[in-house]
Amino acid sequence: MSNKTSSWLKSLQTRSSLAILITAAVLLEGTAAIQYIFARNGIRNEVRQRARTELQVRNLEIQNVVSDVETAVNNLQWLLDWAVSHPDSIYSTLQLIIHNNPIITGCAIAFEPGYFPDKGRWYEPFVGRENGTSGKIVRRQIGTAEHDYHTMTWYTDGLTSKGGHWTEPYVDDAGSKMMVCSYTLPVHDATGRVVGVFCSDVSLEWLADLFGHHGNAFTLLASRSGRLLACPDKTQVMTTTIQEMAAKHSDSMIGVVNANMLAGDSGDAEIKTDDGEKSYIYYSPVEGGTGWTMAVVFSDREIYRGLRQVGFNLTLLILLGLGLLVFIIFRTIRSIKKLQDANAEKERMGSELRIASGIQMGMLPKTFPPYPDRDEVTMYGTLVPAKEVGGDLYDFYIRDEKLFFCIGDVSGKGVPASLVMAVTRSLFRTVSTHEGSPERIMKQMNNAMSEMNESSMFVTLFVGVLDLRNGQALYCNAGHNPPVLAGAETRFIQQDANIPVGLMPDWDYTLQEGRMEAGDILFLYTDGLTEAENAEHGQFGEERMMERLRTLERKPRAIIEGTTEAVHAFVGGAEQSDDLTMVAIQFVHPIVNTAPDANKTAPGTKHLTLGNDVQQVPQLAAFVEEVAEGIGADASTTMNLNLAMEEAVVNIMNYAYPEGTTGDIDIDADYRDDTLTFVICDSGTPFDPTGNDEPDTTLSAEERPIGGLGIFLVQQLMDSVAYKRKDNKNILTLKKKITQTK
Repeated sequence: MSNKTSSWLKSLQTRSSLAILITAAVLLEGTAAIQYIFARNGIRNEVRQRARTELQVRNLEIQNVVSDVETAVNNLQWLLDWAVSHPDSIYSTLQLIIHNNPIITGCAIAFEPGYFPDKGRWYEPFVGRENGTSGKIVRRQIGTAEHDYHTMTWYTDGLTSKGGHWTEPYVDDAGSKMMVCSYTLPVHDATGRVVGVFCSDVSLEWLADLFGHHGNAFTLLASRSGRLLACPDKTQVMTTTIQEMAAKHSDSMIGVVNANMLAGDSGDAEIKTDDGEKSYIYYSPVEGGTGWTMAVVFSDREIYRGLRQVGFNLTLLILLGLGLLVFIIFRTIRSIKKLQDANAEKERMGSELRIASGIQMGMLPKTFPPYPDRDEVTMYGTLVPAKEVGGDLYDFYIRDEKLFFCIGDVSGKGVPASLVMAVTRSLFRTVSTHEGSPERIMKQMNNAMSEMNESSMFVTLFVGVLDLRNGQALYCNAGHNPPVLAGAETRFIQQDANIPVGLMPDWDYTLQEGRMEAGDILFLYTDGLTEAENAEHGQFGEERMMERLRTLERKPRAIIEGTTEAVHAFVGGAEQSDDLTMVAIQFVHPIVNTAPDANKTAPGTKHLTLGNDVQQVPQLAAFVEEVAEGIGADASTTMNLNLAMEEAVVNIMNYAYPEGTTGDIDIDADYRDDTLTFVICDSGTPFDPTGNDEPDTTLSAEERPIGGLGIFLVQQLMDSVAYKRKDNKNILTLKKKITQTK
């Protein structure tokens, strides 16, 4: 071969190699650039979605507080109007509102000048908590010449508003003595004339926990006038407005954003500070009547910091490995890309499942014993999901000396079941805080879940209420496994056939009752126990479970751990097929009462029989006053007892005995355990006064349907009101915890 030919071949090889290198470099750089663009867009979309989620979550958390205050105050406007005509009851009414609404730090009724001549020009009775929501309740009259509320904006706006009105945040130096936002309502006298303003204060200290720095973003909240209510820099709260912040920067877009926020609009924008730093701001108004607006701001430098670092490192790798990649790039790039995507997706899914599992388990009680300062009850529970997340649940808490508890099993497994489980547990907590009867708790939960059950999932659920004062147990079973009572004998408790929760709305669940003696243990479980399978697909079963329970020590933890060991020994190495949940509740002994005041004596059981004639109602008042005097109740409590009993008995006279019929009404009063109990019994037609829907007290007298207010008032005045039909008799039980006077 001639030198000329050899030179030509070398030149051709050089040109080919150079072409390959250039082509590879272009492809690699192009691929890197495309990945960078897509990654940047993906991050921007993720930031946008995160911002919307942040705003929705903050809006929901604020709206929950605002809605709770508005609902509580609006529903009691009739009681405020009533209190105006009964000035001696004003403080008691305000204290009732404070007692029933922990979020309200203080409330007052500010009257028109000289409305009560003997009270002077400024009369503003106030009831509130010292040191915020955790302090003791105090009463005082705060209207003075120095605190001339007649000239204050919250008062003048409240007088002219047709309904509720949220004020601008302010520092209340006379009443709650902290930074608050107030919800006001006009108060009317018996003729409908506006005679004052009711003001309920809500502390704004809790907003500091919701707004501030969150990772590479920060959030802020502003009032309707633009004043900062919460932001990362605490020194600017209530001292700076968003208009003043905008004035410090030359970017006109910041002013546009501020104007949109003050106008109550939602949106997003890209802004720049004077030092050239770019940020993305997303803003949205707070729903409701507060007029507040909020925003979340992401720094461009922070959200793309990782991407820029990745881009720099990738460029270096491309330059260093270009020679090797030329040969293998076309054969491996697709497989590598697919592998990376698959690993990323797997890691993402695994991370999300781990987070979901942590959230789910965090919703369940996991500290045992749960009430170390109480010795009348003890319990232990476990939940072992078959997958990363599951559909089993259990919960319990103590209210009014009663243990409310539940256990349930959602149909299906995995993420859908875990979502339904979370909803079920939240509904149980929400409904049972204001309802004490298991069958009503179950009915309200069923109606709520049936309305949103588009996936046709359901929950087998057992709800119980154990009275820690006497061991009485009320329960309702919605298709769940029958619990076991380990007492004098170990046996299944009786249960009625009810459908699971979420299948059919308006199902009438049945109430059952029993009693636990000292030392008895109630064992609850899901079908993951009885249907646990071994390698041969044999099931653990109820018979094996009962045999094991009869041999274990009568302690909740010992029962759970012993049963768990038996299941594991039976299953062996077989994969867990279903969630396994067990709870054991032991009623150790009834609550021991403290000795009553030596100067006061309990009246024992007193009895009164009335005919269904309203002319005999004065006898009822004398009877109630005699009972109240015997237990040392104060005048205010006696008045409330009289009002509640009169409303209840007159209701029975009007509805249990139709016009033209006669019959007796038997009333028994019993005082024990610091609780006064009235049992009203009649043989009239079936009549459940507690079964009516709560009246809409926001309607006028002409718009509101007849009936319902009487029993609503009784429920407000008494601690508990319960009805049952037994032996062809209506039985209404009213209870009130009494604090004796010294």
